[in-house]
Amino acid sequence: MTELYEKYKALLFTLAYQLTGSVADAEDVVQDVFMKVYKLHLDHLEEPKAYLCKMVTNRCFDLLKSARRRREQYVGPWLPEPIATPDGDGFESVVRSDLLSYAMLVLLERLSPAERTIFVLREALCFDYPVIAEFVNKSEVNCRKLMSRARGKMGFSEEELIRAEAAGEEWVQKFIAALTQNNINSVLSLLAEDVVLVSDGGGKASAAVHPIETSERVAHFLFGLIQKVSYYEEGIQIELAQLNGQTGLVIRAAGVIQTVVLIHVENDAIASLYFVRNPDKLQRI
Repeated sequence: MTELYEKYKALLFTLAYQLTGSVADAEDVVQDVFMKVYKLHLDHLEEPKAYLCKMVTNRCFDLLKSARRRREQYVGPWLPEPIATPDGDGFESVVRSDLLSYAMLVLLERLSPAERTIFVLREALCFDYPVIAEFVNKSEVNCRKLMSRARGKMGFSEEELIRAEAAGEEWVQKFIAALTQNNINSVLSLLAEDVVLVSDGGGKASAAVHPIETSERVAHFLFGLIQKVSYYEEGIQIELAQLNGQTGLVIRAAGVIQTVVLIHVENDAIASLYFVRNPDKLQRI
């Protein structure tokens, strides 16, 4: 059992995290699945990878259906919980290799539980359709239809290569420099005209209740934030960190993480800014 756990825990966590968007739920699902396997004495499974993935998929599918109801009552926009993915040979690096970008995780919220499940299995983990059909107890034809529908809801055509470009460190540094120099023209030059800023406070931290759209509004919102930040007696610390396989920002006040920022770049301009402020989602950073 220990061998199974060590070999597959990163894969199963990655699958569960991308299906639920929650680190806590993913950890619980993986733990539950291995507890169940342990009780069933299935140490000598012929295809342990497929069996374990199917168990995780089914468990997450049930969670997704209940999560939908909870998120309808969530205060403000709901964003996925960010995850630290530092470079190296550890668990986080294994997870990082099969991880969709953060912007893609946000887009997954547009999908039904079935569409999201098939998209993650196919696009992130590269399972073949016959295997996916076995996991989700649907026909291969139905899985292909659901995948096509998922692509459409996420704004990708049938032929289009699916990708979401994350901002590299250079982009993030330029963005910070423009803000700290109080240069609105420099900030505007980095933003797409239809840029969207989404802030998730979950009713537990101050955050914009609705997404902020257009470069002018986003720029003025950011400079307003900087003015508010100057009132912190202890000052703030901004550091770059590897989050969800990309360079993100971690903002602390008095040593406590207040906000995590992730940036999505498209066509050489910032298309989306994600501010995660709900303290429940910052505990594992």
